[in-house]
Amino acid sequence: MLKFTFLIARLEGMSREEFIHYHRNIHAPLFMSIPETAKYVRKYVVSHPVDVAGFPPAAYDALTDIYFSSMDDYNSFFASENYKLKVHPDEKNFFKLDEVISLVTDEKIVK
Repeated sequence: MLKFTFLIARLEGMSREEFIHYHRNIHAPLFMSIPETAKYVRKYVVSHPVDVAGFPPAAYDALTDIYFSSMDDYNSFFASENYKLKVHPDEKNFFKLDEVISLVTDEKIVK
């Protein structure tokens, strides 16, 4: 299984609370609503940093993990009309598209 991790930064002028609300309650349900998610996505996780004493402030406002069985599934999902016409246009509403950091991994759970 391939894990695609995306580090995203919120738009200027959007509070941390507004960003988290939008990501969890607007964008994530939209992402989950298209049939390609059920067909191609194995797991979808949105995470937001928490302030912890002794740790530096987070450099990004969210981490999104999307799991696919294969590159073919990844390509099919992101090439779908539903993603391109419904989900992708919403991304610009809450994060900086030109500042996304991505990482593709083969996750192995040790414990």
